[in-house]
Amino acid sequence: MATITDAVKRVLVGRPYRSDRLQETLLPKRIALPVFASDALSSVAYAPDEIFLTLSLAGITALTVSPWVGGAVALVMLVVVASYRQNVRAYTSGGGDYEVAKVNLGRQAGITVASALLVDYVLTVAVSISQASHYASTAIPALRGYETFIAVFLVLVITAANLRGVRESGRAFAVPTYIFIIAVIGMVIWGFIRIVSGSRLEAASAAYHVAPHAGWETGLMGLAGAFLVMRAFSSGCAALTGVEAIANGVPAFRKPKSKNAATTLLILGAIGISMLMGIMFLAGAVKLHFVTNPARQLLTAGGTPVGHDYVQEPVIGQLARAVFSNFTPAFYLVAVVTGVILVLAANTAFSGFPGLASILARDGFLPRQLNTRGDRLAFSNGILTLAVAAIVLISVFHADTTRLIQLYIIGVFVSFTVGQFGMVKHWTRELRLLTDKKKRARVMRSRLINLTGLILTGIVLVVVLITKFLLGAWIAIVAMIVLYLMMTGIHRHYARISEELEPVGDDDSRLLPSNVHAIVLVSKVHKPTLRALAYARATRPTILEALTVSVDDEEARSLQSAWDDQDLPVPLTVIASPYREITRPIIQYVRRIRRESPRDVIVIYIPEYVVGHWWEHMLHNQTALRLKSRLLFATGVMVANVPWRLQSSWRAVDSRNYAEEKTREWK
Repeated sequence: MATITDAVKRVLVGRPYRSDRLQETLLPKRIALPVFASDALSSVAYAPDEIFLTLSLAGITALTVSPWVGGAVALVMLVVVASYRQNVRAYTSGGGDYEVAKVNLGRQAGITVASALLVDYVLTVAVSISQASHYASTAIPALRGYETFIAVFLVLVITAANLRGVRESGRAFAVPTYIFIIAVIGMVIWGFIRIVSGSRLEAASAAYHVAPHAGWETGLMGLAGAFLVMRAFSSGCAALTGVEAIANGVPAFRKPKSKNAATTLLILGAIGISMLMGIMFLAGAVKLHFVTNPARQLLTAGGTPVGHDYVQEPVIGQLARAVFSNFTPAFYLVAVVTGVILVLAANTAFSGFPGLASILARDGFLPRQLNTRGDRLAFSNGILTLAVAAIVLISVFHADTTRLIQLYIIGVFVSFTVGQFGMVKHWTRELRLLTDKKKRARVMRSRLINLTGLILTGIVLVVVLITKFLLGAWIAIVAMIVLYLMMTGIHRHYARISEELEPVGDDDSRLLPSNVHAIVLVSKVHKPTLRALAYARATRPTILEALTVSVDDEEARSLQSAWDDQDLPVPLTVIASPYREITRPIIQYVRRIRRESPRDVIVIYIPEYVVGHWWEHMLHNQTALRLKSRLLFATGVMVANVPWRLQSSWRAVDSRNYAEEKTREWK
């Protein structure tokens, strides 16, 4: 069974890497861009949708205001990218905003940022994959109703790819990411060329009028209109998610790490802003409409709703159909790569979450297993944790992007704001130590950039909290609080254990026991028992006895007779158990010895069978397991397992060795 499991693991994950090959897994910029930027770039596929959906509540006004909302989002993205270029130059360990906050603002601020980022990474996977599943069901009507299953399957595929290593997943996802960039930018450029050349481009939805929702008949007038614009802006700021992943992934870059990370951020910002603004202005040029309830909001020229038979395509889909009306293959290319990039967006989280979790585990805020690298030098436990959390979220919300998006971006703007505040303090501290004018000017410029980032991201955070709290953002906030409390509890636990285990001069950890009382547990007089007796005798304890529990008088007499026939130089103690229990009488016997001789150490020798098949474990060793679990909490008691390997275990080892030898020959 183990051999089959190993073979399946090798097929899925690949052969293991030696620790000294870690340098080979580092990423050049051309691979780092699709690995860390696919989330931010993919936001172009749904951020415009969210802006139009929100503004459509006020009717046709959405068409005139949407480019300005998109411009505001692009401005924030520009400032955030510029700010994070300062971050990656100053902090290269990969902690990102967590490290910035912890070093400059204290441990509590660091944990706050970490909890926000971890929640956001999980939501990144859930939102991106859910949106991709809806793209798939739109393209293939037979898949409608199975979006949740499709989303879960896609999460499993990306998980398997990332378990093979960051470099391997980056290579696999690089080509579709670059095709998406070329396809979308090419669509925008070709669209404007056709418009400038005199072609009359119109989206399919341009033929319909947009009816406002009830209560929004006056459009964007008054305080309610301003609130709606802010809500659209906060939804559009989903385009900024993923920018922080590069700051968390600096250690994965080739040297010079900080320079390569800063360059990748610059490329990401330039591409992301160009794509976002191009889509927003092109959507206005083709009079695109995208509404929350197309069946009732989209009206024909006669004022009749289009009805439930109308299928509303996403914004990019409508643009591609309009721009490439004379070349259908290009439309399908854009539609396909857009769906693919939404899946790949989750890959950014699969790079960021495990790296951040490993740093938190190293600092004692998460279980230390998350700091362990797997066979392919990836943080496998972090990858699996993220996958499980995302699958749970997708299942609970039935892959509904509209519901999930309301939980989104809270976490990332918490980290943005706190991180920028930390960077302002960092540069202020640096200024106190510098006297060189050129260096001071450089640091003051960096502080101004981060201060601008702090103001803008702080404003966006307030807007997001105000506009999204009652729509579901409170769930994300509760999750952050729970994570915060969990991490502080884990840290307290590790600190308490470390303090408790620290050796001091006057403790009793170095004291020798007065005597060693060895007890060999006996069920039958057979080879495992004789092996345990021999092993116990070889340790030369002060007292040595064999112990058995009698649940049947005839069996006990038979065991005593067999013991005497073997002429063993060890006394056999028989404990009567009228209620046919095994574990409790042994525990009581050991406790009695401890009470009589509290300075003695008791060593329990337990003979155990070693079997070769998984089903054999169900037939043996259950009593031994229960005993060990109970004796584990007994003071002054040690447990020694004495294995006796059965033939099935030898055969299993031989077959495993044979399989490993053949694998080496094949390689």
